[in-house]
Amino acid sequence: MATATLTRVPTGTASATRRPRDWVGIGLWIALAISAIAWATPFVFMFLTSVKSKADVSQLSTWDLPTVWLWQNYADAVQTGDLWVTGGNSLLIALVKVPLGLLVASATAFALGRLRFRRSKLVLGLFAVGSMVPIQVALGPLFNTMLSLDLLDSRAGLLLPYLAFGIPYQVFMLYGFFKAIPDELDESARIDGASTFRVYWQICLPLARPALAALFILDFVATWNEYAMATTLLQSQSNWTIPLAVQGFSSQHATDYGALNAFIILSAVPVLIVYLMFQRYFVQGAFSGAVKG
Repeated sequence: MATATLTRVPTGTASATRRPRDWVGIGLWIALAISAIAWATPFVFMFLTSVKSKADVSQLSTWDLPTVWLWQNYADAVQTGDLWVTGGNSLLIALVKVPLGLLVASATAFALGRLRFRRSKLVLGLFAVGSMVPIQVALGPLFNTMLSLDLLDSRAGLLLPYLAFGIPYQVFMLYGFFKAIPDELDESARIDGASTFRVYWQICLPLARPALAALFILDFVATWNEYAMATTLLQSQSNWTIPLAVQGFSSQHATDYGALNAFIILSAVPVLIVYLMFQRYFVQGAFSGAVKG
């Protein structure tokens, strides 16, 4: 039997209680603090400006508290910027586009990842190329297409390009999740009599919930903040979305920084609500996929 020599360490001494410094942990805490400061500082400045009067904005420093907390700026921003109309347009487009795009993209990714047919790799490559095309190069042809279809300056005319440009990227992302599902899972389901639609809807789609939750958040934020196509295809103020409303507000009330910052903060509230609603499901799904056994 092998013997081991144990060295007794005196208790109560500095060498017994001193622990080596965790430089990696310290570096992570520093990175976390820098990220938090970099994110929070512009938001704090924006909030302080949103509750200042014009006199406070011109006389006080950016980080000074207002002499009078002018909450009326928020009410003025809603009324002046026509927030209910523009926010309603953005919300309607996002609530139609995001779920519909994810449904179509998930069905397409399931077909590419789970069904066997010729040229499937070629079709996947076309979707990959489609996800890399920048929106800016397509604005001119897109304008002419919507004009010929009589869909210019309409919410439907904006919704269709959003779907066309969003689906390839979502297909490319979801394909990996569907491809990673073991074949034995749907083979056993088919032995029990499950149809292809049932395998997709009741087996594979719930397993892709973490990816769907992440894509829902990212796609909602991207749709809510999209500016290039909106400013190309929308002309009437009644059809404006939030980015166009912010631009219009800043050009018409450039000196009213309090109301302008209040309008920007209010326009970001729906995005924050969606993130808080779905990030819990995303984290739960990610951990359920990471810890098994």
